[in-house]
Amino acid sequence: MRLCRPVLTAALISLASPCFAESSLSIPVNNPPAANAYVDLLALMSGHCKTLKVAGRTFACKTVAYAHGDKGRVNFAVAVDDPADHNHVVSFSGENGKRADDNSYELPIDRMLLNSKDRPKVDGLPVPAEQTSTGLCRQTGNFAAKKVTDVTCSATDSEGRRYELLFVSDGTPVSVRRIRQSAPSIQDPFK
Repeated sequence: MRLCRPVLTAALISLASPCFAESSLSIPVNNPPAANAYVDLLALMSGHCKTLKVAGRTFACKTVAYAHGDKGRVNFAVAVDDPADHNHVVSFSGENGKRADDNSYELPIDRMLLNSKDRPKVDGLPVPAEQTSTGLCRQTGNFAAKKVTDVTCSATDSEGRRYELLFVSDGTPVSVRRIRQSAPSIQDPFK
């Protein structure tokens, strides 16, 4: 698990970089313009994926992370257990997440970020392909208590391809790292 965390962290950092139109997943992409943003909060979760489907293909996962950008974009990034590609990372990405209560969070998904060993690199880091999508991620638990029970995501891209995630925690406390200070972007009715 420790080896996949540096790979996932590097992939998350590259999420803020401009994107190119190729994809080794053989998925044509439509790349919206990327805004320069930096990850300011990173939460690594330990557990396993009961379901991980990427454009119709079933995979296992190595780890799941929540990455919050200083401009409000959030990614649930999944390090895919793909023997053919050790750099395979898929991220459900969106903005304007909301808390219904202290133990539930919902994130509307507006794009999928697809990263692989064959993606172009900027400053040595692979740049993910962006695919316009619609969907929703739900997280049960919260980072302040360092406890997340599960994360479920479902999205469909503009070409009709489906992406699904059901991640279940193994009970290990979430590892939360504040990288830099920024304004909160979660709509929280309890504040």
